Amino acid sequence: MLSFLKNKEKTSKRELKPYYKIVNQINQLEATYEAMSDDELRSMTNKFKEQLQNGATIHDIIPDAFAVVREASKRVLNMRHYDVQLIGGLVIAEGNISEMATGEGKTLVASLPSYVRALEGKGVHVITVNDYLAKRDYELIGQIHRFLGLTVGLNLPMMDPADKKRAYQADITYGVGTEFGFDYLRDNMVRNLEDKVQRPYHFAIIDEVDSVLIDEAKTPLIIAGKMKANEELHRIAAILAKRFVKDVDYEFDDETKATTLTERGIEKVEEAFGVDNLYDLEHQTLYHYVIQAVRAHVMFEKNVDYIIKDGKVQLVDMFTGRIMEGRSLSDGLHQAIEAKEGVPITEENKAQAQITIQNYFRMYPILSGMTGTAKTQEKEFLEVYGMRVIQIPTNRPKIRVDHPDIIFESKDAKYKYVVKEVKERHKKGQPILIGTTSILQSEEVAKYLDKEGLPYQLLNAKTVEQEVELISQAGQKGRITVATNMAGRGTDIVLGEGVAELGGLYVIGTEKHESRRIDNQLRGRSGRQGDPGESRFILSIEDDMFRRFAKEDVEKFKKKMVVDEEGRILNKEINELIDRTQRIVEGAYFSMREYNLKLDDVINDQRRVIYSLRDKVLESDNTIKLLKEMVVDTVEFAVHDNAPEELDVSEWKHDEIERVINSLFLTPVTIDRNEPKVKRILEAIKPSLDELLEFIESFKENERVIEVSTQVMLNYIDSIWIKHLEQMTHLKEGIGLRQYQQEDPMRIYQREGLELFEKNYQELRRNIVQEIVNFMKSLTVKEQVEEI
Repeated sequence: MLSFLKNKEKTSKRELKPYYKIVNQINQLEATYEAMSDDELRSMTNKFKEQLQNGATIHDIIPDAFAVVREASKRVLNMRHYDVQLIGGLVIAEGNISEMATGEGKTLVASLPSYVRALEGKGVHVITVNDYLAKRDYELIGQIHRFLGLTVGLNLPMMDPADKKRAYQADITYGVGTEFGFDYLRDNMVRNLEDKVQRPYHFAIIDEVDSVLIDEAKTPLIIAGKMKANEELHRIAAILAKRFVKDVDYEFDDETKATTLTERGIEKVEEAFGVDNLYDLEHQTLYHYVIQAVRAHVMFEKNVDYIIKDGKVQLVDMFTGRIMEGRSLSDGLHQAIEAKEGVPITEENKAQAQITIQNYFRMYPILSGMTGTAKTQEKEFLEVYGMRVIQIPTNRPKIRVDHPDIIFESKDAKYKYVVKEVKERHKKGQPILIGTTSILQSEEVAKYLDKEGLPYQLLNAKTVEQEVELISQAGQKGRITVATNMAGRGTDIVLGEGVAELGGLYVIGTEKHESRRIDNQLRGRSGRQGDPGESRFILSIEDDMFRRFAKEDVEKFKKKMVVDEEGRILNKEINELIDRTQRIVEGAYFSMREYNLKLDDVINDQRRVIYSLRDKVLESDNTIKLLKEMVVDTVEFAVHDNAPEELDVSEWKHDEIERVINSLFLTPVTIDRNEPKVKRILEAIKPSLDELLEFIESFKENERVIEVSTQVMLNYIDSIWIKHLEQMTHLKEGIGLRQYQQEDPMRIYQREGLELFEKNYQELRRNIVQEIVNFMKSLTVKEQVEEI
C-alpha cells in the first residue's frame, strides 16, 4: 500500500550530468555577453523570438538565453546566478521540479525559465504562496525582465477586471495560485466575451510547489452565491445531532474526518422526520442537513476552529491562528455551526462554480515548480502532474547537524525538556526557533517558557508582513522564536553577528508533522548557504499524530516501555514506531487527495462540457445556428428516451413524446402507437421538424431575438450548473449511506453522477429551446395582430 513512498531519496550525479554540460556552455558565453552594451544585450530578446519563429526550439536557445539573463541580473540587481542556480533553472524550463535547499536563492532561479518561456509569446504565470511574495518577486525579478524588454504583470485579489486583463496580457504574470484559479472560474461566468481576463494557458512556475499542489490541494476553489437557508431544518437537525451518540448513531473517523450515519442513526432520522426511506433520492436534501449538523458537532470546536463574536461564527485558520475575515464554510456547514451555537442563521453559500487545485493546474500544458522539499512526494507529483523532482546540489556544502529525535512518555515531560534545552542554549546567546504544528501548540509552548521567565517572540502575527519580519530576525543573538511550521515561508533567516561561532540557529521541532516533507522544511530553516546550524525533534507519545493514527501501537508499546527519571523513553524501537506512524499518515493523506481528485474528475468532464457550451454561446455571432442544433437534439432525444428499442412498443411513452415535441412544433403531430421502428417515427415527424427549423431560420437577422437567445442560453446554462453542483454534493454525501450495500462508492458516484448530468443537460437544452421558440412565436402573433 505504501509503495509510493519508496522513492529514490537522492538525485544521482549521473542524472545531473546533462545539466552540467549545458552549464558549461552558459559559462563559456559569459565573456561574450559581458562585452555587450545594455542596448546590445536588450536586442537579444528580439533575436531569440525570431529564432523561435523560424523553427528553433527552446532547447536550442537556452544556453544563450540563460547567459543573457545572468548578465542582465548582474547589471540590474548586482546578483550573479551560481552554477547550481542555472541547473535549477534548466530543470524548471523543461517542466519539472527543482528541489533546492533553503537559502539557495530560488527567487533568482525563476528569472531564467520565466524569461526563456516568455519568449514563446504565450504568457508565463509565476505562482507564489501569498500576495506579499508575489509583489516582492514582481518588483525584484521583474526588473531583470523589464530591462530585457519583456512586460511583467501582477495579479492580485480585488483588482479591477481591466487591470487584471492587462496583467494577464503581460509576458510574465506574478500572483497567488488561488487567484488564478478563481479568475478561471469567474471567466466562465461572464456575460460577454470581452469580460474574460485570462488567455489560453501555456507555462506555469509554482514557487513552494509542495505547499500549493499538496498542502492546499485539500480545499477546492469555490465561488459561491448567497441563498436563503432553511432555518427550521437546520435547528431541528442541530437538536437531533446533539442527541446522537458516537458509534451508536454515527461513526467518525479521526484520521480522515469522515462522518457517516449508522443504521440506527438513519432510523432515528426517519422517525424524527416521518420518512420511509432516507436512501431515496428525494430525501437527499434531508440527509444533507442532518450530516452537516453531525459534522458541526464532531469536527468543529468552539474557540479552536471558530469563535463567536458579536453573535457571529468566525472561522480560525489552524495554521496561523488568524481570524479568517469574511470567510464562511459552504454547503450549509456554516449554518449548521450557527444552529449548534444558537446564533442567528445567515444565508447559505451555494457553489456557483468550483474546481480543485489539482484540476486547475493540470490545464497548463507545461507545469513546473521549485521548493526545498518535494522528493518524498515525487510519486504523487509524477502521477498527478507528470513532473519529476530533481534535487539540486547546494552552492556550499551543508554543515548543519541534525540530532536524533528524543521522545518522552508525556507532553508535560516533553515541554519541560524543551524549556531545559532552550535555557541552556539561550545562556550562551544561541538563537532558537521552536517549530509547532498549530497555533494552539505554540501557545502551549509559550506557557512553559513563561514559567521559566524566558523572553520569546510568539509568531502569531496578524499580517504576512509582520510574520516575514519576525522570521527574518530569528537568527539574531539571544532570540527565541516560537512559530508554526508554515509561518513565513519563502523568507530566509540570516544569522546575526557572532552567531556562527555559537553554532548557528538551533531549530527545535515539538511535534512531527503529517508529512516528513514539512519536518524537513523546519530543519531547513537552519544551516542556509553553508552556515552552521542544528536541529532536533523533541516529541512525546501523547502527541496528536500518535493519538490519531497509532493508538493501538502505542498501547502495545507502553507495556515494554522503559523511561528515565525525566520521562524520556529509552527503547530503541520507538524511532521505528515514529517512522512507521508518519508513513501511515502520509499514506492516509495521499489516499484522501487521490480520492478527492477522482471525485472531482467526474465533475471535471462535466465542467468541460458546460464551459465549452457556454463559450460557444459567447463566441457565436449568431445563436440561431446553435438553437437549431439544440432543437434537433431535443426532438431526437424525446423520441429515443421514451421509445427505447429494447422495450415492447406497448411500453413506449407515446404521450410524453407528443407532449415534448408538440410544445415546440408549429404543426402538431400524432405518433402512430403501432409503429415498432423508432427510425420511422422520426421520418414521420420530420416535416413538422423542418417547418420549425425554417421558422427559426427566419429570425437570423433579428437582432432582438439574437440578443434574447444569448441571454436565455446563458441563464439556463448557469442555473442548471448551480443546481447540478448542489446535486453532486448531495450525491457525494449520499454514497456514504451505500457502504451498507457492499458497492464501491466511487463506481456509484461515477454512474449516478453521469445519469444526473445527462438528465440535467437534457433539461437545460429543452428549457432553452422551449423558451426561445415560445418567444419567437409570441413575436409572430404580435406582428399578425399589428397587421390586422
